[in-house]
Amino acid sequence: MQDFLLRERQGVISERLRLNGRVLAAELALEFGVSEDTVRRDLREMAAAGLCERVYGGALPVSPAHGSLTQRIGFAADRKQALARAAATQIAAGACVFFDAGSTNLAIANALPAELELTAATNAPAIAAALIDKPAVNVILIGGMVDRQTGGALGAKALRDMEQISPDLCILGACGVDLEAGITAFGFEDAEFKRFAASRSRKVLAAVTSEKFGTAAPHSVLPVAHCECLVVEHDADPAVLAGYRERGCRTVIAEKTN
Repeated sequence: MQDFLLRERQGVISERLRLNGRVLAAELALEFGVSEDTVRRDLREMAAAGLCERVYGGALPVSPAHGSLTQRIGFAADRKQALARAAATQIAAGACVFFDAGSTNLAIANALPAELELTAATNAPAIAAALIDKPAVNVILIGGMVDRQTGGALGAKALRDMEQISPDLCILGACGVDLEAGITAFGFEDAEFKRFAASRSRKVLAAVTSEKFGTAAPHSVLPVAHCECLVVEHDADPAVLAGYRERGCRTVIAEKTN
């Protein structure tokens, strides 16, 4: 009977996550008539099975940003191009800009006007290759072992290289974005590198597809209050965006795709 009740609780939790985008342990404990410890144990088991991501006080849906860089490049390409065009308008001529690894950031690199003068640093060979074709862009490639999942160099060598740069703007890749969980990443070393790159930069910008909002990945990168600009799709919920603006995060809305 206990096993059945456990499965029943976890089924309800999964449905709440699908409908509401988050669950709170205290509310679930009241609904189920069990202790908060029991609910937290349920959430830990679900997180271990990849069914949710634990956050303080409850859980969020798992970020959909799975797959290799090659796979992610092919997903929602037109929407990422719209985000890229909007993000490119936020890059000032003459700036030093760090491009974090990621399919949306690759689209931003491709969207830069050919005449825009920049110093661009990146830990992603694919982004460096896109930028090298821009005659007005000086490219700094951050080295080290390239992680196949992220498409970027991570680890000690990449951190040492990043230590030599103080960008005006960090264009950060995000696996999940949530008001409470902040910007998150799937990989431990990826999150560590992202945090360091953001800390070296004067401002941080993230361009985010709509399905990543209200989701989390296992490793914290930074609070949304530390992200100066969030570039979002045209259909982003205005009420949700208001919450980000209240945290000091400016929002830029991309044009509608065909």
